[in-house]
Amino acid sequence: MFAITGITGQVGCVVARTLLAQGKSVRAVVRSAEKGAPWAARGCEVALAEMRDTDTLRRAFEGAEGVFVLLPPVFDPSPDFSESRRNIGALREALGAAKPSRVAVLSTIGAQATQPNLLNQLGIMERELRTLPIPIVFLRAAWFFENSAWDVEPARASGVIPSFLQPLDRPVPMVATDDIGRVAAQLLQDTWTGARVVELEGPRRVSPNEIAAAFADALGKPVQMQTVPRSEWEALFRSQGMQNPLPRMQMIDGFNEGWIEFEAPPLSMKSSVTLETVIRQLVERSV
Repeated sequence: MFAITGITGQVGCVVARTLLAQGKSVRAVVRSAEKGAPWAARGCEVALAEMRDTDTLRRAFEGAEGVFVLLPPVFDPSPDFSESRRNIGALREALGAAKPSRVAVLSTIGAQATQPNLLNQLGIMERELRTLPIPIVFLRAAWFFENSAWDVEPARASGVIPSFLQPLDRPVPMVATDDIGRVAAQLLQDTWTGARVVELEGPRRVSPNEIAAAFADALGKPVQMQTVPRSEWEALFRSQGMQNPLPRMQMIDGFNEGWIEFEAPPLSMKSSVTLETVIRQLVERSV
C-alpha cells in the first residue's frame, strides 16, 4: 500500500492514478472526508491528517510500503519560514515513527541553493528528512509548465502575457506535472538505500518567448510576452495581498540570473511531455 499526501493537487493525483492503474493499493492522505470522497470512490483507503499534526500523519503512514510527501506550498511565508518548518517537523517525526519502507519527496530545482529565496523551504525539508533512517528520494522538479495556467486569460483577452522570467529569450528548465507524477510513482516502487536525489526536467528548456509562441498556436492568434520591470514587482505583489513578497522575488531572480539550477544539470532526467502539449491542454480546459 502506498500513502499519498497532496493527492488533491496536480502532482499527487497523478501519482495516485498511476499506482491505481498498475493495480496498487493507495491510501489517500487528506484533510477532510469531503476531499477524500472522490478517492474512496476509486477504491482508495482514506486517512484524515493535518500536515502539522504528527499523530494523524503517523497513523496515515503506518503500514505503508511507500509514502509520497508533498510539503504544502507557502507562497507568502513568514521571514523565518515558520509555517513550513512546523510542517517539516511533524512530517519528520511521523515518518520516523511510522517507518515506511521508502519515501519519495517532491522537492524542487535549486533546493541546494544557499542564496535566500522562496525555495529555501524545500532545502530545509531535504536537510531534515535525509537524516531519517529510511530509504528516501528527493525528486527535484523544474518549473512547472502548468504555471502558465495564469497566462491563459491575458493571452486570450489581449494577446499580451506579463513575464517575470526575463530576458524573454532565455531558456528555463521546465516540466509537466504529469511527468513528475509518473516518475514519482515509479520511484516509490524502486529499491535503494539511504538518501538520493533525482532531478527532472522536460524534453527541452523553454523561454518565455516560446511559451508565447505555444499560446499563439493554441489560440490561433498572435501572442507576445511583455517583461514586468523588476522595480515594479514588490508593489504589484503587495497589491495582490502578499505580506512578504521578498522570497518570491528572490526566487524569480534566481531563475533569471541562473543560480537556481539543478545540482548536476548534465545528469538530470528528461521527461516526454512537451510545452506545446500542456499549453494546448490549458487552453482547452479554460473554454
